[in-house]
Amino acid sequence: MKIWKKIGIISLAFLMLCSTAIMAVGCGNTKDWNKIELNEVTHSIFYAPLYVAINNDYFKDEGLSVSLTNGGGSDTSMSALLTGSADIILAGPETVVYTNQEGVSDAPVVFGQLTTCDGSFIVSKEDEPNFTLADLVGETIIGGRNGGLPAMTLEYIIKQNGYQIGQGTDKINLRTDVAFNLTASVWDGDASIKYCTLFEPTATSIENQGKGHIVASLGKLSGSIPYTCFAAKESYLRNHGDVAEKFLKAVSKAYDFINTASVDAVAAALLPSFEGNTLDDMKAAVVSYKAINAWSNDMILTEASFNNLMNVMLSAGVITERSNWADIVDNTIATKLKNDA
Repeated sequence: MKIWKKIGIISLAFLMLCSTAIMAVGCGNTKDWNKIELNEVTHSIFYAPLYVAINNDYFKDEGLSVSLTNGGGSDTSMSALLTGSADIILAGPETVVYTNQEGVSDAPVVFGQLTTCDGSFIVSKEDEPNFTLADLVGETIIGGRNGGLPAMTLEYIIKQNGYQIGQGTDKINLRTDVAFNLTASVWDGDASIKYCTLFEPTATSIENQGKGHIVASLGKLSGSIPYTCFAAKESYLRNHGDVAEKFLKAVSKAYDFINTASVDAVAAALLPSFEGNTLDDMKAAVVSYKAINAWSNDMILTEASFNNLMNVMLSAGVITERSNWADIVDNTIATKLKNDA
């Protein structure tokens, strides 16, 4: 495990945990567990079922309220979970693997899978209707933060298709030094960088502004992988499993709505969560994500899919040994909901 992982997640979490505990004792607050503090790794239509559940009052129907904050990266989201400032996080399962391999007590556990593939798109500054990965050779592409699943998945795709990563006219220069939420602005401001990867609605917004063109879906290239999941501490699932079950039930209702309602209706349900975007932006993103079957129909993270994640992480060199699926994933609630449906 790289040392920055320990500093960025474990040490920071310990310091924040101390301050959180002091505040809790000093104020004498009793938490209402039906009020869920949820931290999302970033804000994207890729997580559509979550926002539909919020805006269509599915959480409210289950007796829950959800306070949503944006982590701006999976490491920050994990720190929020470990320190208790978040009850549940929506993040890449790779951060759960990192934390578990560090041997953290009351370890985080994935209890529901939201997305089933890479949800980012390759955006080019030129219109390339016949784009292939070969067009990346000799060029620079911003692919996300080092150690994050977006960058690792792109690296895995590049290697699996026989291309080399590095500097030079015969290699693909994959940049992983740009913060996740700064990708679009760095790419736009540097004329030497032709490509980047972006999620929706940012990708469509860039295209509508005439700044770039969506040329490929990494979801189609990557195949099945548990990309973003809901995670909570072991103690939370043990002590408040009923709340976690109601949470997943609301998200499941939203998935059913997305599958059965018109694109217009789904876009309208999403729009309140994306101020500054248009209904057409929402519709384009929904169509793109439905085309790649982006969302899990049962929120169960299978062992086979988890093994794909392990392959990606080992290929990227961010871990040196596999984690056990059963140590990272608890499908109890998702399986119950599937059986009750």
